[in-house]
Amino acid sequence: MKDRLARFGWSAMVLARRAAAYGRRKAVAFGELWRHSVQFRVTVSTLALSSAVVFVLGMVLQNQITERLVDTKERAATAQLHVVVQTAETELAGDAGQDEALRNRLTNAIKKITSSSVATQDAANSAAGAFEPVLAAGDPDQASMHAVYAGPYDKVPTGLRNFVENNSEAKQIHTADGATYLIVGAPVTTTTRPVQLYLLFPLATEQNTVATVQNTLLVGGLVLLLLLAGITNMVTRQVVRPVRRAAAAAERFAEGDLDRRLDVVGEDDLSKLAMSYNAMAASIQRQIRQLEEFGQLQRRFTSDVSHELRTPLTTVRMAADVLHASREQFPAGLARSTELLVDELDRFETLLRDLLEISKLDAGVEELSAELIDVRPIARRAVEQVRVIAGTAGSPIELELPEEEVTAEVDARRVERILRNLLANAVDHGEGKPVRLRLAADEDAVAITVRDYGVGLRPGEADLVFNRFWRADPSRNRRTGGTGLGLAISQEDARLHGGHLDAWGEVDKGSCFRLTLPRHAGDPVDRSPLPLPPTDAVVTVPLGNGHAEIALLAVEHEEVR
Repeated sequence: MKDRLARFGWSAMVLARRAAAYGRRKAVAFGELWRHSVQFRVTVSTLALSSAVVFVLGMVLQNQITERLVDTKERAATAQLHVVVQTAETELAGDAGQDEALRNRLTNAIKKITSSSVATQDAANSAAGAFEPVLAAGDPDQASMHAVYAGPYDKVPTGLRNFVENNSEAKQIHTADGATYLIVGAPVTTTTRPVQLYLLFPLATEQNTVATVQNTLLVGGLVLLLLLAGITNMVTRQVVRPVRRAAAAAERFAEGDLDRRLDVVGEDDLSKLAMSYNAMAASIQRQIRQLEEFGQLQRRFTSDVSHELRTPLTTVRMAADVLHASREQFPAGLARSTELLVDELDRFETLLRDLLEISKLDAGVEELSAELIDVRPIARRAVEQVRVIAGTAGSPIELELPEEEVTAEVDARRVERILRNLLANAVDHGEGKPVRLRLAADEDAVAITVRDYGVGLRPGEADLVFNRFWRADPSRNRRTGGTGLGLAISQEDARLHGGHLDAWGEVDKGSCFRLTLPRHAGDPVDRSPLPLPPTDAVVTVPLGNGHAEIALLAVEHEEVR
């Protein structure tokens, strides 16, 4: 028995859990549909409000009909009571007797009332309908059990008896033996002892009428609600369908289908919306085409200028090299001019290379030559390339590399160029303080940060550093002679890998650039193995009239924004 109870309890628990899970799924599905469908939301709202209105109207109508039926029944029953009282007084005239004699008189009077032509006519034609008469010789000073009566006296409630025994007409709706009656009572005048007359009118007909009204209202209300739901759904659909078409057209337009337009039907508000959308789409299409043509012209101009400058630059380079080789034979001022000429030619050649590179990136003709290699040697080569300028600036470069191999599918040339640009930028703005390069990796990505402790970045500048030819301080002297395109090219190289290049900085607290690359080409990068801001960042927090510096403790894995 215990095992059966345990199994039954376990089965009930499993069913309850399944029912709860099913209910949760349906609730979630309903919530999703409610949030995403205006048509469903309007239909359900209209149905809910209509249900409330129909319910209130149904209750009011039912109460009015019930009250009217009962009021009519009571007036007809009262009129019938007066007629029957006269008949009873006629039958009970004279000495009514006591006990058995009185009971016999009362029984005969009941028979007379039920069989007389007047009573029959009233029962057939009166609105009160059929009734059961009761005659009782009750006395308010005696208990009811001692009363002499004829008819179903036990169906008459005690409260009504007390009113009638005190010579008052009374009426009451009472349920007895499973049937509901409207009971009216009145005293009957006799010469001996007081007699009371009660008429019991069954309310079965009225109950059937009320039930029929209830069913009619219920069915009519349900049909009305279904009609309202269908009409609301149809009307809402007429409004929502053009909006959905407009949303679909906007999505296709955003995906690049610039010729996508809406059909204009009629002259209503929705057609005006379609016309406005088409005009807007045409205007945007013209502007996009103009921008594309301007961009193509700009890229072509940059490429053509870069190529056309190569030949004269080569000639000037050859002449400058000849002069530079013979500078010891020149006076001091002329020798210095020769050295400056060579330095500026170096910078000019670098600018041309960057312009050609950025034009290729803009044109989308650059390809990634990725191969699975260890990233640590790339970092070491980049550090060695800027070691000289770092020594000149007095900024030692600290290298933090893992002991084990960090392999990834990358283009070594591009990654090395990114790191070289970041390190040169850090040395330029490091104010002679150390520059730290850190490498870390996880299962999905490789991250490299270049951290300096120099002038830092003002609020909002972290999003501007990758703009072409942008400089935080144009009056600041640069040690590397940058072209203003290095960080822009670095960002494009990172995107070509499917990675990210992010920046952080705070005034006088330094800056940090983070390169995040996928370990396998084509894989998405959602998180970075290194945090940004870095773990040693210090932020200034205002406290009342002063400020407090709080070290920022960052987690080792941060979501890439």
